[in-house]
Amino acid sequence: GLLVKLEEKQLDAATALAGCGPAFVYLFMEALADAGVRAGLSRDISLELANQTLLGAAKLSQVSGQHPAQLKDQVCSPAGSTIAGVASLEENAFRGTVMDAVQAAYKRTQELGKK
Repeated sequence: GLLVKLEEKQLDAATALAGCGPAFVYLFMEALADAGVRAGLSRDISLELANQTLLGAAKLSQVSGQHPAQLKDQVCSPAGSTIAGVASLEENAFRGTVMDAVQAAYKRTQELGKK
């Protein structure tokens, strides 16, 4: 694992991101797999492809040192399938929804710390 030194005032934010984040990733993984099934792939293949996609993307992000936006741009060809999917996510407030989920977890973590 990774040890990150934080100030005490940052602990609730770290908990919201890294402690709650896996559940958000699992929801995304499940949605990717469901989309594969919807498109005609078997459940097993869809789930394995979703797992490998997340593993590969996370590893590349970790080792490349590139900003995620740069990595995204590298796989979005003009008028291609990937940018069409990205546009759909943006139209449906994907990033804002993820940010709101982390903020809700952060607020709840703060509330629980006061009890």
